[in-house]
Amino acid sequence: MNAEVKLMIKKKKSLTEVSALGQYIPMSVHKARRVIDQIRRRSYKETLMILELMPYRACYPIFKLIYSAAANAKHNKGFEKENLIVWKAEVNKGTTRKKLKPRARGRSYMIKRPTCHITIVLKDISYYEAYKTLDNREKYLPRNFCLKSSGAIWDKK
Repeated sequence: MNAEVKLMIKKKKSLTEVSALGQYIPMSVHKARRVIDQIRRRSYKETLMILELMPYRACYPIFKLIYSAAANAKHNKGFEKENLIVWKAEVNKGTTRKKLKPRARGRSYMIKRPTCHITIVLKDISYYEAYKTLDNREKYLPRNFCLKSSGAIWDKK
């Protein structure tokens, strides 16, 4: 008996990351990704402003997820909302709901309603700001991480 054993590797939870997961949101993956691509690597406040002003239907569930992740950060880990940035945001395809619509002469027509799963990860950057003020510790920060801002936007090099 040669049974293969699949090992599940658990991802370590970071001390500075908080996440929120929305499952089975009734929306196409492409429509949700169009909005998610606009908010990645932005500050929490700027993300909320962008989502309120964008005219897409996908903004409301994403707005609720960002707000929920920030509430998780405040309640569970004690982070300040001003120090949060959208570190990772991804949209995955969910199941497709299928309904039958009655048509003429006793036939039926299939209606497919796609769903998606949205994952939002917020990161507290106050840890990196405090770490950067120490003596010559910049070499330990990620290479593409930049703490210089142009207004309220946290930029990535």
